[in-house]
Amino acid sequence: MNFLINLKKSAFYLLFFLNAAMVFSQQDSIPKTKSLFWQKVQFGGGLGLGVGNGYTNVSLSPTAYYNFNPKFTGGFGLIGSYVAQNANNQNILDFKSTILGASLIGLVNPLPEIQLSAELEELNVNRKFDDPIYVDDNFWNTALFLGAGYRSQNVVVGMKFNVLHQDNNEVYSQSWMPFFRVMF
Repeated sequence: MNFLINLKKSAFYLLFFLNAAMVFSQQDSIPKTKSLFWQKVQFGGGLGLGVGNGYTNVSLSPTAYYNFNPKFTGGFGLIGSYVAQNANNQNILDFKSTILGASLIGLVNPLPEIQLSAELEELNVNRKFDDPIYVDDNFWNTALFLGAGYRSQNVVVGMKFNVLHQDNNEVYSQSWMPFFRVMF
């Protein structure tokens, strides 16, 4: 009986060793390089979370960039946001809002430290209110941001201006907006 158990153990260890040897033999000893296309691709975006006293704000906005050359970059992004206010019987309006959209962005680097940007953004806003005085709303919002920033390697800090901003804009309360961009 012990002989049979030892034979099974030996067979198991032998098969395990051969399997491991086969797996590691499939690895290349020469590292592969990325294709020229993927060498010019960068990713970035934003992630936000705000919570407190019945309020929740979650946002996610991934972005992909393609560097045509050291001076010109183009890209696109996706935008998603969820906001909810729970009044907890405090005479505060209960509401939920979702924002989904996309953007196209063009970047120009006239100097290595300076980055100019143009970003066209289209958002679908869906708002639902618990109070019958307010009407639920679903609308589209278009923004065209022109911006400038200081660039240090993959980080850019700057300011952008929404040239399509109107005073009754229900997505952005101001036309000026600071930005912090990180690209990997």
